[in-house]
Amino acid sequence: QVQLVESGGGLVQAGGSLRLSCAASGRTFSNYAMAWFRQAPGKEREFVAAINWSGGSTYYTDSVKGRFTISRDNAKNTVYLQMNNLKPEDTAVYYCAADSIPNTIVVVTTLTRYDYWGQGTQVTVSS
Repeated sequence: QVQLVESGGGLVQAGGSLRLSCAASGRTFSNYAMAWFRQAPGKEREFVAAINWSGGSTYYTDSVKGRFTISRDNAKNTVYLQMNNLKPEDTAVYYCAADSIPNTIVVVTTLTRYDYWGQGTQVTVSS
């Protein structure tokens, strides 16, 4: 059974930074792409960033490009999301997710592609 556990969320002022972590267990972490999604109140869950199994390919939604950085440490079975210059519109519950297909080179942004999800961590950005 795959488990994903997020941490690092919190309350921050606009312009501030947070780093989210997602610790994985239950299968060979290094074989799978990982992604971060977020869901704001009353809105659908949306893609934020993804990284392929090796860390050599990343992809971001336009609204976070230049502010967020996704990375992974396969030795620690952990994926990170460094969030800088946070804006109130970044307020949401952030979820990490694991790809359902191993060893893919190109990351996928589609929610249904990911078959394991963490419980989410709240990020609140005040203006």
